Amino acid sequence: MTKLKYIFYTMVALALTALPAMAQAAADNESTVASSKAIATGIGFGIVAGLAGLGQGLVGSRAAEGAARNPGAASSVQTIMIIALALIESLVLFALVIVFAVLR
Repeated sequence: MTKLKYIFYTMVALALTALPAMAQAAADNESTVASSKAIATGIGFGIVAGLAGLGQGLVGSRAAEGAARNPGAASSVQTIMIIALALIESLVLFALVIVFAVLR
């Protein structure tokens, strides 16, 4: 595990030291900023969507466990699960709105 951490930090250091080498002239700065914004928003939205998927999976699995342990409360557990899934999905939609606002 420590070997993997060293490799990760080495790659991060190499990536950060390569940034000044790829500097461009001031006239081409707008296209660089636009492309960097597009890449950053794409990566950011991918992270948001992936973490929301993990959260939705956890909500579903915990709801299934709760319904299996107490079948009499399955309908209330299902209602709470659907509300939780809707709230998680609304966060993803807010992130999508932010992506469109940043790229505009």
